[in-house]
Amino acid sequence: MSVEHMRNIGIMAHIDAGKTTTTERILFYTGKSHKIGEVDDGEATMDWMEQEQNRGITIVSAATTCFWNKNHINIIDTPGHVDFTAEVERSLRVLDGAVAIFCAVGGVEPQSETVWHQANTYNVPRIAYINKMDRIGADFFSVLNELEEKLGAKPLPLYLPIGAESDFNGIIDIINMREIYWPEDDPKAGMEFKELSAENKSLAEQWRENLFDTLGTISDEITELYLEGEEIPKTLINETIRKGVLNQDFLPTFVGASLRNIGVQPLLDGIVNYLPAPNDLPPVPGVSVKTEEDVLVERNEKDSPLALVFKIQNDREAGSLCYVRVYSGEIKKGTAVYNMNKRKRERINRILRMHSNTSEDLSSLSAGDIGVIIGLKDAQTGDTIGSEGRQILLESMTFPEPVITVAIEPKTISDMDKLKRTLNLLTKEDPTFSVSENEETGQLVISGMGELHLDVLLTRIVEEFKVGAKIGNPQVSYRESISAVNEHSEKFNKIVAGKENFASVKLKVSPLSRGEGNQFKSEVSEKTLPREYQDAVRRGVENSFSSGIQYGYPSIDIGVTLVDAEYSEMTSTAFAFEAASALCYDNACSSASPVLLEPVMKISILSPKDYIGEVISNLTVRGGMVNSLESRPAIEQINAQAPLSKMFGYSTVLRSLTQGRGTFSMEFSHFEPKSGGL
Repeated sequence: MSVEHMRNIGIMAHIDAGKTTTTERILFYTGKSHKIGEVDDGEATMDWMEQEQNRGITIVSAATTCFWNKNHINIIDTPGHVDFTAEVERSLRVLDGAVAIFCAVGGVEPQSETVWHQANTYNVPRIAYINKMDRIGADFFSVLNELEEKLGAKPLPLYLPIGAESDFNGIIDIINMREIYWPEDDPKAGMEFKELSAENKSLAEQWRENLFDTLGTISDEITELYLEGEEIPKTLINETIRKGVLNQDFLPTFVGASLRNIGVQPLLDGIVNYLPAPNDLPPVPGVSVKTEEDVLVERNEKDSPLALVFKIQNDREAGSLCYVRVYSGEIKKGTAVYNMNKRKRERINRILRMHSNTSEDLSSLSAGDIGVIIGLKDAQTGDTIGSEGRQILLESMTFPEPVITVAIEPKTISDMDKLKRTLNLLTKEDPTFSVSENEETGQLVISGMGELHLDVLLTRIVEEFKVGAKIGNPQVSYRESISAVNEHSEKFNKIVAGKENFASVKLKVSPLSRGEGNQFKSEVSEKTLPREYQDAVRRGVENSFSSGIQYGYPSIDIGVTLVDAEYSEMTSTAFAFEAASALCYDNACSSASPVLLEPVMKISILSPKDYIGEVISNLTVRGGMVNSLESRPAIEQINAQAPLSKMFGYSTVLRSLTQGRGTFSMEFSHFEPKSGGL
């Protein structure tokens, strides 16, 4: 199939906006599933992991393929929960366009804002779908206002709802000036088109005028035809909307109630008509491995192959499933590819096209396509694969630091090796999950983005991988830094294995602004200290960053400068310089007013008005600070921040404060000094 007829889209939304239900309907109407699966019944096709069906949430972004009007659509289903930011982030990285789903009752919720800003970062063209118009409290026009106020979007309704709540029964098609209805009992029956009724006509004309006003800002042809009262061709309207979506000038908005099968086919038409094909987009930025210069990769099937591994999933029978997005050239089954990050050649055993948890074999994947490769043993999320003759690294993905840690141990000693293997597999799959071993106690410690994140991973270890394991209480993953500038000199002179090792270094350590990261630089010339010894100093310092200053937590935001050094041609070794710089760094930081930093979380709480006083006072007791309060019909949204250490088990507390009606989402905001030490 030609690349013009391909769409790589993501479906993004806040938890409970009806994202998975909408995806299920899309699969049903495109003929990919013969029966409609419901999230509420635990039968959704895309939520194939047992836990997703039990919890009713999407954890893993499954990729699936379907066809609509001879167009090939790759859909990536993304999680709506904030603990699974990595899944959302890596999906957006490989999408060409996205459908943002909003609940007609909840509107723009905190997580929708987070995902929206992530999509802005990756410049993903979007269309919007306002779902759940049949729910009590549904208000289409209020959501349009929120899209404008909270997201800075410019919504452009192409369809309007007929009725709301239990009276919602169809939609008005503004472009074709008609009403569309769906038979209640038979999802397989087609759409019914009717002429506009008198009461709907004036509303439709008002919004049609809004449509042409907006399109007129980017098309003089439409303005002229409209002012002259001429008929505006549908192809011109669609081309102009598509152009506006690509430039993100406005946000075409659709409406429906997926659970009642209303509005899904027009949304599918919108995906094909308005979201970009891979060849509509600009070249992909990359870096040449050999020259380290920035390069642009044309999205061309004729060039040598280049693809990004954007997800790894472990399969019990097949091993690692590497989800890849091909940007140029063609990747063929049975051939070898070169992993640019690992500097290794690996063989492709099989290529699959995924449909949720079933698959079909392919002989190749070409530019623009998304598929799964089996056979890459060393690949990790973010790796670039391609040909050895054209070594280009595609921009790798950055993920937030894990902020919560838990000790994990096997139930029996014999399970230890199996547990380590399982944890290793999970860290390959999930870049925001890490495992370390406490050197003193020998305990295994796992770190993640939140309580739910670690809870889901533990359940997978026990149920999916069948490893007996238990975990301790959640602990905060602190960081260390310094608050003063200090210089220190260190000499290292030891005889090791009968050979003398000499090195002398002087380091200056300085505090950097939060978020700048650790930095090392040298003010010493290669005449004073040869390059190989300077590299050894860098290694010694960089290895010390992870071992802390006072408490053994990783150090952040420290600038280290090599200001002076001495070496002897007879007795100096790289080992001596590495050891000297590690000692020097430790001593310099210990006298530079070290500080312990704790993670502070950004929290959004939704609570009924009646309980708002208790919720705020409880938050204040926990060291929380309310930044703003937003009123909505029947509910208040509190935007606050609080130390993570005080927020463990908060979901239970909030439920009891609000009689089970309050909800909250929490994500990492920044590190700040902890008062009173540990």
